[in-house]
Amino acid sequence: MSFYLFQGRYTTDALKAMVDSPQNREASARVLVDAVGGKLHHLFFCFGDYDVIALIEAPDDTAMAACALAVGSSGSMSGGATIKLMTSAQAIDAMHAAQSAAEHYKPATG
Repeated sequence: MSFYLFQGRYTTDALKAMVDSPQNREASARVLVDAVGGKLHHLFFCFGDYDVIALIEAPDDTAMAACALAVGSSGSMSGGATIKLMTSAQAIDAMHAAQSAAEHYKPATG
């Protein structure tokens, strides 16, 4: 399974609905992620460019895209981003692969 960072910005209507009637958005997110065979590790509300971030483990990119599309098509978000994450071990594997790949790369010259 792969890890993803989901960042979301709520619409003003969604924010108003949560202020008028506070609700557990983590529970809703967990049901969605579970439905695609994933695991919601954390959901945080935050300051800054995004209102909410979530650390999600999903079986593959298609499953994570399904989650992002479901949330995006709900109309509750005005924007967001999904970032695929790598563990340190995966990054080291990529570094080793880059060693051999770099032998075949010719940089641009002026």
